[in-house]
This record gives sequence, structure tokens and C-alpha cells, in this order.
Amino acid sequence: MLCLFLSGATSPPVSPKVHTVEISRMQFNPQVLVVSMGDTIEFVNKDMVTHDVTESSGKSWKSPALASGAKWRLVARKTADYYCSYHPVMKGKIEVK
Repeated sequence: MLCLFLSGATSPPVSPKVHTVEISRMQFNPQVLVVSMGDTIEFVNKDMVTHDVTESSGKSWKSPALASGAKWRLVARKTADYYCSYHPVMKGKIEVK
């Protein structure tokens, strides 16, 4: 009877998580972030200059200008490469598993 009970058990739903990407020293850290669909990513500008976060195709999403100390949140829907349009050498990736 115990075996039947355990085989019918299901896992509770997983709550979305909040992940942080720090912007500092002209870099996104971490550069590659692995998340689950529905998780939230918070970008925090700890640099001295303004940055933004722009999805590479420019069609899906783009943050507003993020002055030093500013934060911006995005809900992960799909894998995406991104960059800072002010400093295009700054690149990162959100990988949705």
C-alpha cells in the first residue's frame, strides 16, 4: 500500500525565482545566466555610467536607461542574447531551461 501511495505522489509546483545580474566595470555579471521559464531577472547598475539592457534582435525587449544604482526587472520567457546599446562590447545571455 505504501508503494502505491508513493508512486502517485507529485512534486509541488516550483515557484519562480529572482536572479540578479550586476552591471559593473563595463560587464554583465554573470555573463551567462541559466534560469527557468517564468523566473525574474533583476539587472542592477552598479557602474558609474548609464547602461541599458537590449535583446540582441532589438525586437523583443529593451530596458530604459539605467543610471548608476538603477534596477530593471524582466520575466524570462525564452533564451536571449543581450547587450548594452551604449557600450555594444558589453554582452550577456539568458538561457531558459
